[in-house]
Amino acid sequence: MRQDLLVSPKGFRRKRKRIGRGDGSGNGSFSGRGMKGQKSRSGSGNPLSFEGGQLPLVKALPMIRGFTNIFRKEYQVVNVGEMSCFSDKKNVSVALLVEAGLIKNASKMVKILGGGDIEKALDVEAHKFSRSAREKIEAAGGSVREID
Repeated sequence: MRQDLLVSPKGFRRKRKRIGRGDGSGNGSFSGRGMKGQKSRSGSGNPLSFEGGQLPLVKALPMIRGFTNIFRKEYQVVNVGEMSCFSDKKNVSVALLVEAGLIKNASKMVKILGGGDIEKALDVEAHKFSRSAREKIEAAGGSVREID
């Protein structure tokens, strides 16, 4: 089949509505806009957020525009199960976690979470520990130290 032989079916292209061309056209006098009112005037039209004079929802709810907590602290997360790559009785610091590839940046804060299991006794230093992570590390014979 060739593209130059394709023909669109009859009625596919609708002729545009010519308004304001007399009553005989079917769209004369008021041109399909009704009689009076705001929407009948030229240049009329409200923004999508207009609610008839009521305070628009966009202005009424600050949560829609968003909120940024300026006191938020971001942590890099490491699960306990991921630390099984270290040898037994090892002192695990933030620098060692970066070296092992478990976190990317040594200058950001680190939180240890309790996902997974650990059998090795490790001495772990981090900024924060979840309760389950603390329990698992100490149950394996290791120790936990929070740094500031």
